[in-house]
Amino acid sequence: MPPKGKAAAGGGKGRAPAKRKLAEEFPPGEVLTDTGKKAWKLGAPVGQGGFGLIYLADENSAKPVGSDAPYVIKVEPSDNGPLFSELKFYMRAAKPELIQNWMRSHKLKSLGVPKYWGSGLHDKGGRKYRFMVIDRFGTDLQKKYEECGRRFSRKLVLQLGLRMLDTLEYIHEHEYVHADIKASNLMLSYSDPNKVYLVDYGLAYRYCPEGVQKEYKEDPKRCHDGTIEFTSIDAHKGATPSRRGDLEILCYCMVQWLCGQLPWEDKLQDPIYVRDSKIRCQDKVSEFMTTCFSSQDKPDELQRFMEEVKKLGYQEKPAYDTLRSILQAGLKSIQAKDDGKLVFNVVNGTTSGQKASKRKQKVDYNEDDSEDSDESPAKKKRATKKKEVNGVKKSPRKSPKAKKTPKFTETATQTTPGLKRSRGRPKKTPSS
Repeated sequence: MPPKGKAAAGGGKGRAPAKRKLAEEFPPGEVLTDTGKKAWKLGAPVGQGGFGLIYLADENSAKPVGSDAPYVIKVEPSDNGPLFSELKFYMRAAKPELIQNWMRSHKLKSLGVPKYWGSGLHDKGGRKYRFMVIDRFGTDLQKKYEECGRRFSRKLVLQLGLRMLDTLEYIHEHEYVHADIKASNLMLSYSDPNKVYLVDYGLAYRYCPEGVQKEYKEDPKRCHDGTIEFTSIDAHKGATPSRRGDLEILCYCMVQWLCGQLPWEDKLQDPIYVRDSKIRCQDKVSEFMTTCFSSQDKPDELQRFMEEVKKLGYQEKPAYDTLRSILQAGLKSIQAKDDGKLVFNVVNGTTSGQKASKRKQKVDYNEDDSEDSDESPAKKKRATKKKEVNGVKKSPRKSPKAKKTPKFTETATQTTPGLKRSRGRPKKTPSS
C-alpha cells in the first residue's frame, strides 16, 4: 500500500512525493453518485489539506445536509494518490454486511472498523474527482490523551487494548494489517463516546492476498515505515507489515498511554537508535517495564502481553483469545471489569507539565549509542497529536518529521473520519 509519510509516519529513504493538485471546494448541496448509483449530498467542508477535502454528507434528499450528518465524504482529484490506496482496504474489508456478520458470529456489540458506504468518480468543471463515503466520527484519542495529562488510567488502557484486539483480529482475518496504530488514529464514535474506531488505512497492507502469505524480506528502501515511536522492529528493518507487527505496535501504545512516555521518545530523529532500543526492549521485556514503571505501578499483564507477542513468528497467527485473557486478568487484578464505558480522567491529578519533567528524569534506558548501520537512514517520524476532524488532524509535539502526505486541518467544530498519512516513504500512487 502506498506509504504515507510522516516522520511519525514512516521513514526509509524515499522518493519525493509527486506534486498533488489541490481539490476545488464544492458548494453545499453538490450531489455525487457512487458506483452503485446511490446519490449523496455534500454539506459543509469540515477538513481540508493539500490533497483533498472532507465534507459532511447525507443521502440525497430535498433537505440540506445538517450539522448532525451521520456521514462524511473524502474527495480528492482522481490523479492524486492517498484516497485510492485506502479505498482498496475499505472496499475489500469494510462493507457494512461483512462487519455485521462478523459481529454476529463473534457476539460483539461493536467493532472498531469504520463502515464503507460507497465511492465513485465525480466530474466538475472538466476535472475528475475520486470520493469515498464513510462513517462520521468524533474526537481522536490523542486529543483525549493530552487532555488527561498524557496518561490514561490502567482500566482504560486495558479496555482499549481489548477493543483493539477485536478490531485487529477482524482486519487480520480479512487479509490486511493496519501498520499504524496510535492514539491519533483511534476515533471515538460521533454518536456514542464509548465506542472507539481504528481509522486511517493509508498504510494498511494486504499481507495474505488470496490466502497466500507474504514471505519475510527486508527492503532497505522501506526501513522505518510507520510512526517511528510505535512502529515494529520488522518495519524498522524494511520488512512488510505483519500481524505480529500490529500487536507489537499495540504494546508500545499501551505502555505509553499508561506511563506517559516511551524510553526512546527523546531521540525520534535517530531511527537507528529507536530501532535498536526496541530490539533491546524485546530482548529484556522485564527490564524495559522496570524502566517505564515504578515497582508498585508495574502492570504485570502488559509484560505478559509483550512476552506473548514477542514469541510470534512473522507469518504466525496470533492467539487472540490468549492475549484477551491476559488483559482481562489485568482488569481483574485491579478489581475492575470492562463495563463498556470509556472514562477519560486526569490520572492522579498530575498535569501534563509535571508528567513531562518526571519522564525526562526517567528516560535513561538505552543510554549507549546505537550501532551504525549501512541501511539508508530513513526519515524521521513522530507521533502526531492531531486535532479533531474525524481522523483529520494536526501534529502537535515537536519531533522529527518524516514524509507524509498533506493533512487536513480543522475548519469547523465537527470532526471527520480518519484522514491521516503515516507512512515513511511517500507514495505516488492513488490514495487510500
